[in-house]
Amino acid sequence: MPDDTAIADPSPSTDLIQAHIRDIPDFPQPGVLFKDITPLLNDREAFAAAVDGMAEPFLGAGVDHVVGLEARGFIFGTPVAMALGAGFVPARKAGKLPARTLAQAYDLEYGTATVEIHADAVAPGGRVLIVDDVLATGGTGRAAVDLVRKAGGTVVGFSVLMELGTLRGREKLPDVELHTLLSV
Repeated sequence: MPDDTAIADPSPSTDLIQAHIRDIPDFPQPGVLFKDITPLLNDREAFAAAVDGMAEPFLGAGVDHVVGLEARGFIFGTPVAMALGAGFVPARKAGKLPARTLAQAYDLEYGTATVEIHADAVAPGGRVLIVDDVLATGGTGRAAVDLVRKAGGTVVGFSVLMELGTLRGREKLPDVELHTLLSV
């Protein structure tokens, strides 16, 4: 059942995580407030709290694979997979994977992009958690959900470190259990 609530847990752990996310104004272009996670990654306690918080709702859910979205979804997806006792599947930009792939295109502000996984990465019926650092407009997330389903997998949920609520990305994922640690 999809989760319609935005956050999260206003616990000491989320306070610790939030304290390690730095705002960088006007990056990569004027008018953008970039959420820099490198201080979080550099602090073992904050990073561990983020990984634990992203994995916890899916403990006991029988997750077979965690799909991490390029590139920062790899950073969180790998330890989340380990916490869940699951394998890790990188979802990459088109042309980056060496074996036969499945692809899913999605819309960008100006044009389209494509995300791919290896065709044999998810077994039919495999239970998959998708992980990324940020849910913004939802295009990449929607493409990942559709890609896992194209592979024959079952999407157990989508776990993100933070959701940029004003961009309304969750509206593209009404059929997925969405878990966010922070809503900004």
